[in-house]
Amino acid sequence: MDPGAPVIVAARRTPIAAAGRALARLDAPALVAPVLAALAADVRALATAVDDVVLGNCRGPGGDVARIAALAAGLGEAVPGVTLDRQCGSGLEAVRLAAALVGSRQADVVLAGGVESASTAPGGAHHRAAFAPPGHPDPDMGDAADATARLLDIARARQDAYAARSHARAVAAQREGRYDAELVPVAGLARDPRPRPGLDAGRLARFRPAFSPAGTVTAGNAAGIDDGAAAVAVVTERLRADAGLPGLRVLASGVVGADPALPPLAAAPAVRAVLARAGRELADVAQLEITEAFAAQVLAATDALGLDPLGDDAERVCPDGGAIALGHPWSASGALLVVRLFARLVRRADVAPGTLGLAACAIGGGQGLALLVERVG
Repeated sequence: MDPGAPVIVAARRTPIAAAGRALARLDAPALVAPVLAALAADVRALATAVDDVVLGNCRGPGGDVARIAALAAGLGEAVPGVTLDRQCGSGLEAVRLAAALVGSRQADVVLAGGVESASTAPGGAHHRAAFAPPGHPDPDMGDAADATARLLDIARARQDAYAARSHARAVAAQREGRYDAELVPVAGLARDPRPRPGLDAGRLARFRPAFSPAGTVTAGNAAGIDDGAAAVAVVTERLRADAGLPGLRVLASGVVGADPALPPLAAAPAVRAVLARAGRELADVAQLEITEAFAAQVLAATDALGLDPLGDDAERVCPDGGAIALGHPWSASGALLVVRLFARLVRRADVAPGTLGLAACAIGGGQGLALLVERVG
C-alpha cells in the first residue's frame, strides 16, 4: 500500500440535540472544540503534530470556526484551521479535502469534520441563505423532498416505515452501547436524546404534512433542526502502520451537480461516480451511510441504486439509524456518516481488511457528494 495514502484512524462526535435544547448555549467553535481535543488525544501515539484542521460550517458565525476551535481545543498556536461550506455536505467535504491534503503529501495529520449550532445561527434556526441564484429553482429542502416523493411515487407509508426503522435501529444501537466509543460529552450531555423507542409506523401515520397540505413529508419522517459536531483524524498510511492502528483508507471521493429543483436525486449519481472512479461495484460495498434528512430522500437514492433498506439491504444501509432518529446538524451530518462507517468497519473486531464502506449525501442547490473507504489493519 502507498505509504502516503490517506487513512482515517479516529472518529468522534458530540451527542446531537434539538435546537434550543441541551446544547443551545454553545456556539459552533465551543461545540466542536471538545471533539478536536478528543481526536488529538486519540492520535497522540503517532508522535506527530496535527498539521491542519478543516471544518465545515454553513450557518455562521463566521470568523474561521476551524481556527477558533483549534485554539479552543488546546491544539496550539502552530495548528492552523480553515472553514468551508458545501451546505449539509460540508462535513463530508472537509473529510474529502483532508484526504486530498494527506494524499498529495501536503500534510501528515489533519483533523476534519463539521459543526452546526442551529441554536446560535445568525438570523435564527429557520433562516437560510439561497441555494441558487435568481432565475434558478431554489426550493426549501422539505418542499424538494415532497416534490421528489411525488415524482418518484414514494408513498407516505414507505417514508413512515423508513423513519420507524431509523428510530428502532438507533434505539437498539444506543441500548447496546454501539455509540459509546465515539461520543464526546459536552455541556453535561453524554448521550443522544432524540431517538424515540416505540415510534412505529402507526404513530408516525398520525403526523400531518409539514410543507404542503397534499404532501407526504412530515415532522416524523424527516430529520429535525439540531446542534452537533463530528470529526475524524486523517493520517498517512505510514503513520497508521507504524502505530499499528486499524483504520479506513480513503479510496475515492467525488461530487456531482444536479437539478437544484430536486436535490434528493443527486446522491445516487455521486455514488455511481465514485465507484466508477475507484473501479468498484456497489455489490462490493458492505456498508452504505446516506444522510437521512428526509426518508423520501434516502428512498429516492436507494431506489435509484437498486437497494432495499426495508428489506434485503437493511444491514447495509444506515444499520444503526441515521439523522431521522439522531438528528441533522447540517454541516456535521456528512462527517457523522464517516463516524458511523468507522464504528461499523473499524471498531468491530469481526470486519476483515478490504471491507468497503461508502458515505453519500444530497445537498441543497442540487449537489451530491460521496466518499469510498476501505478497512485496513
